[in-house]
Amino acid sequence: MNPDAVISFPLFGDGFVLDLPRYFTIFGFNIYYYGLFVVAGYTLAGIYILKRRKLFNLSQENIYDLIIIAILCGLVGARLYYMIFNFDKFFAPGQWGNIFRLREGGLAVYGGIIASGLGFWVYSRIKKKPLGSLLDAAGFGLFIGQAVGRWGNFINREAYGVETDLPWKMGLTDAGGTEYVHPTFLYESLWNVVGLLIMHIFSKKSKTKYPGQYFLFYVAWYGLGRFMIEGLRTDSLLIPGTDNRASQWLAAISFVVAIGILIFNFIRKRNYETVYGEDAEEIEDEEDAEELAELDGASESDVENESIDDDDCKSENEDDGESDEIDEPDSDKETKDNSEPDTDKETEEEENDDAKNEEENNG
Repeated sequence: MNPDAVISFPLFGDGFVLDLPRYFTIFGFNIYYYGLFVVAGYTLAGIYILKRRKLFNLSQENIYDLIIIAILCGLVGARLYYMIFNFDKFFAPGQWGNIFRLREGGLAVYGGIIASGLGFWVYSRIKKKPLGSLLDAAGFGLFIGQAVGRWGNFINREAYGVETDLPWKMGLTDAGGTEYVHPTFLYESLWNVVGLLIMHIFSKKSKTKYPGQYFLFYVAWYGLGRFMIEGLRTDSLLIPGTDNRASQWLAAISFVVAIGILIFNFIRKRNYETVYGEDAEEIEDEEDAEELAELDGASESDVENESIDDDDCKSENEDDGESDEIDEPDSDKETKDNSEPDTDKETEEEENDDAKNEEENNG
């Protein structure tokens, strides 16, 4: 299809026609709208992550570093991924110059994600930051960046699907006629928006359980959507020597692995909450979880020590009770001893009085 084909959407009426230019010119230099949408996606993603940096326990400086890493590694990785699955176009004799013709297109989002992930891993090792926290920030940013960036595909009349008669079909008209296709760029953009909303609401309503949780959700959600949407596209990159769509297989694997890890962590987290109660909420990453697992063996001895302490306390209390029983007779004895002399004295006085009275009578 002609990249300058006229775009139409019959759903909005026959008069809804878009004849959009792919670029505009400034001082003789062509500025492509695709690039502007990519820049807008990066910018909005950076603003969002910067405002919510406390969610990831990252500083403003960390966010700026991540944006730079994402731009550089993302572009390089996206280009390499595209070249690998278009090997002859770039590495055949006389084709090496195509590697540097970036303005002619040729980027693949999965390559950018993989390369950026490697860049974040190196950064986490240098800055001593949990990789999961960095990837969580990237997950939010990727949802925003892809939701916006896909509209660059719309301007370029690319990343559309096979022919369809569905009410929301997109028409592409050139000298050869009109072709009505799936607007797969729109499907993917909306899918990312929904994923972002789910993750945003969840992050506001629920406490983060562990670093990497949001990124795993992104991988699972995007993988599921990309697997379905990729099957409709007409420009998919194929695994060399096969008819298998590379991004579709990668999306399927990503979804299965991510959803498996999420389920595993959910079950493990629930088990910790059962054993440790509220203390389990303090588990923020896998290292803490491993430390708790190591302490499981020590916890039994702690329970025994507590039992011993209870027995000691009980013994001490019993001893105190016996002491009290012994002390009480001593107290009674003292009282008795104190009372006996008083009684003898009174008796002696009475006898003296009687003797005195008897002498007076005799006299």
